[in-house]
Amino acid sequence: MTPIAYQYQRENITTGIVHIGVGNFHRAHQQYYTNLLLENKDQQQWGICGIALLPSDEKIVQNLRSQNLDYTLTVCGRHGQDEVHIIGSLNELIWGIEDPKAVIDKIAEDSVKIISLTITEGGYNLDKETNEFNLNDEEIQHDLKNPSAPKTVFGFIAEGLRQRKNKGVGGLTILSCDNLQHNGDTAKKAFTAFIEAQDQDLAAWVKTNVTFPNSMVDRITPATTAEDIEKLNKNSGWDDKAPVYCEDFIQWVIEDQFIAGRPAWEETGVEFTDDVTAFENMKLSLLNASHTLLSYPSFLKGYRKVDDAMNDPDIVHLIQDFMDMDITPYVPAPKNIDLDFYKQTLIQRFANPSVSDQVSRLCFDGVSKFPVYIMPNLAKMINDQQSLIRMAFLIASYRHYLKYKTDDHGASFEIGEPWLTADDQVLIQSDESIDFLGLSPFKSIDLKKAEVFVKWYTKFVEELKENGVTPVLESILN
Repeated sequence: MTPIAYQYQRENITTGIVHIGVGNFHRAHQQYYTNLLLENKDQQQWGICGIALLPSDEKIVQNLRSQNLDYTLTVCGRHGQDEVHIIGSLNELIWGIEDPKAVIDKIAEDSVKIISLTITEGGYNLDKETNEFNLNDEEIQHDLKNPSAPKTVFGFIAEGLRQRKNKGVGGLTILSCDNLQHNGDTAKKAFTAFIEAQDQDLAAWVKTNVTFPNSMVDRITPATTAEDIEKLNKNSGWDDKAPVYCEDFIQWVIEDQFIAGRPAWEETGVEFTDDVTAFENMKLSLLNASHTLLSYPSFLKGYRKVDDAMNDPDIVHLIQDFMDMDITPYVPAPKNIDLDFYKQTLIQRFANPSVSDQVSRLCFDGVSKFPVYIMPNLAKMINDQQSLIRMAFLIASYRHYLKYKTDDHGASFEIGEPWLTADDQVLIQSDESIDFLGLSPFKSIDLKKAEVFVKWYTKFVEELKENGVTPVLESILN
């Protein structure tokens, strides 16, 4: 397959955006839109400087540098027709571990008008119980005391903003691209709390010189395995050390609050709005919550690829019932959106064999996902005395996954939960299943007092232990 090459000249592109977190999703989503936009000669001031801040980022940094920061993006069609794009919008790449000063200097450059972020749901350092910024974190304490030698994203951005303030180059926009309800408000809360604790003068400047628009992002983008790389390169004809692949669906809705200007992303399909609430509620409540519901039962049944799981009629039935019965009553459709069509499209997207997403990726970091995707609607369902069967089954499956680390076929696995606390570990290991309901991601609701929920949950805990997922799931559907 012949890749679609960009037609602009890289030497004509200047950097207007600094992006922190150069992972696969960013490279399939924001970079994709920006790569298309840079074909417009009037928009070539919006190249992106990628910032990597973690020691584990060394490999991706080296791989991208070895190929002049270009990489291939394979867009996998639901009907077997793929497209390969060469992405050139990553204009610069800085590894903070190697050169922290370069990160700060780049944020402070006059040409930079936007700092965008994909630092994951858990990366905003908000306490799971209080939802307040955790100032007691060891690295946060280091950055508060050592502003010129930061270790965290908060310290780097604060120091870069301080330099902008001192040089008089003006403010900018901090644009979260993470899967969080009102992600801009979350970013504002986190960065404001850090800056107020470190520098009151800077905090006052930020109030009038930095905006934090909310946004809703969507594109299924799997992690890339060694096997994937070989397959993608064979298809593209490239020797790409950092290829990405994704589904053909893409969406980005952003509140139009950019204090220092913005790219004309609407030319490439991005939607700008005054209020992103209805869009993000639809996406987080239907797509992300369904992904979470799908993940643990599918993994315990032995499925490792999402499209394989979606070939299981019981899994599809579970997801469809969840969307129709549990979630739709709480999702007002945004203007011009057909909710039934949107749900039908989700089923097709999940089942796309060309994307073949990993179930383990959906299972990863449940501690950060449950508070965002599951708990808000669960609280409403409990209050409205709705059926809690599928929600109870999900949380019982999550406990089984965390506690036993073995699927129904006897295969053991490692869990990926970077934000589990020591207290969480005690609750997981407890043989009293009710204790698990005190886990940190569930703290927004006192689940132990929800009698109907507890009845179903404890029933499913015992049945999963004795019989495995398949018969339990069949009993729910019949």
